[in-house]
Amino acid sequence: MLRGLVAISLLGLPAVHPAHPADPPAITVNERVRHQEIDGFGVSQAFRRNELLEALPADKQREVLDLWFDRDKGAGLSILRLGIGSSPTGSPYDHMVSIQPDNPGGPDAPPKYVWDGDDNSQVWVAKEAQRYGVKRFFADAWSAPGYMKDNGDDKNGGTLLPEWQRAYANYLVAYTKFYAREGIKITDLGFTNEPDWTATYASMRFTPEQAAEFVKVLGPIARNTRLVCCDSFGWNEAKAYTAAIEADPEARRWVKTHTGHTYASPVDGPLPTSRHTWMSEWNPNGSTWNEAWDDGSGYDGFTIAQAVHDALTLGDVSAYVYWLGGSRGATRALLQLDEVAREYHVSKRLWALAAYSRFIRPGAVRVEASAADPALEVSAFRNADGSRVVVALNTGTAPVTWKGVHGRATAYVTDNTNDLTPSAVTGRTVTLQPRALTTIVIK
Repeated sequence: MLRGLVAISLLGLPAVHPAHPADPPAITVNERVRHQEIDGFGVSQAFRRNELLEALPADKQREVLDLWFDRDKGAGLSILRLGIGSSPTGSPYDHMVSIQPDNPGGPDAPPKYVWDGDDNSQVWVAKEAQRYGVKRFFADAWSAPGYMKDNGDDKNGGTLLPEWQRAYANYLVAYTKFYAREGIKITDLGFTNEPDWTATYASMRFTPEQAAEFVKVLGPIARNTRLVCCDSFGWNEAKAYTAAIEADPEARRWVKTHTGHTYASPVDGPLPTSRHTWMSEWNPNGSTWNEAWDDGSGYDGFTIAQAVHDALTLGDVSAYVYWLGGSRGATRALLQLDEVAREYHVSKRLWALAAYSRFIRPGAVRVEASAADPALEVSAFRNADGSRVVVALNTGTAPVTWKGVHGRATAYVTDNTNDLTPSAVTGRTVTLQPRALTTIVIK
């Protein structure tokens, strides 16, 4: 090796001497090039989806919770997104209960908060998640109560009236205090969900400039919580919200995490900020319940694996939060919860997410990774405990052999017939099967 010139190859090992060139390894990891820190992976069960879980027998409830949060049996998710309630609409599984459903008499009147200790069963699931070790609880509001808005309705868009801004900020902070009373710390707080989309359910509009202005009202009141903004309908659209906040020094001071969804547009690059960013909601379109891994439907497990890979490597996201953990009927959630049959079903979407979430833990750092074969989509991470994780999605139709894995390693395979099936790495070689997702964990 030339003195002072050390090339970095697989997981920091010295590369082959340049005087003796060899074929490049299938995967090369350079730990000296560090990217984003990881906050975690998660799901939401807002809009009363937890009631579907409660309808299952106790043993089935535990199995579902294991699939979401257990690091040996399931995905080991580390973020739970909660819905801050809006007023009831009367549609089953389509609304959440507000902590202040009625106008207290005006924006300056003493608030009349109510708390049932249940919050549409979100408290129960949050407590269960906490027992599994979850520490990040992201509470997000789809709308202010209707009486605070110019359309008088928590649904169908509308905007927050200026005179109600401080009352709405206090309302949001009160929600976090009710959870604290239940022993759950809301770590991340959002005041808007898809502010650029008018929905027939709970929704409220903010322009990027209006969001930046409201941040300056909420920030000083919510000092003990990480402020999140703005959960735009699309990733490209989220860039305008991030830019507006970054352009305002006071707004930039308060927002700790920038968020976007990927319904209107997928992740194609980072948001314009040095703060942490989250892909905070998405599931693909589809008209049937689908448990397949790779059927070309666009809502199979393979699709989810590609979406997570792109968010991590193109968007530099620190978290990926899926919508939803479980729901009913023709859902594209990770699980189908059947309250009539008192049973549940598991899609390959769960295992696609789990291939990342179980092994890439909060506090991990993504490091540079590349593949010699363009059919391989590769990402690599170093956890805080020193373990390394390399995730390889083989999009091709032929296996790829990766030689030179250094250390005690286990490969976990997810494909048509495997759900994180482990196999020891022998001879420092891993075969990356075609149309499969392989997670290599190196101790």
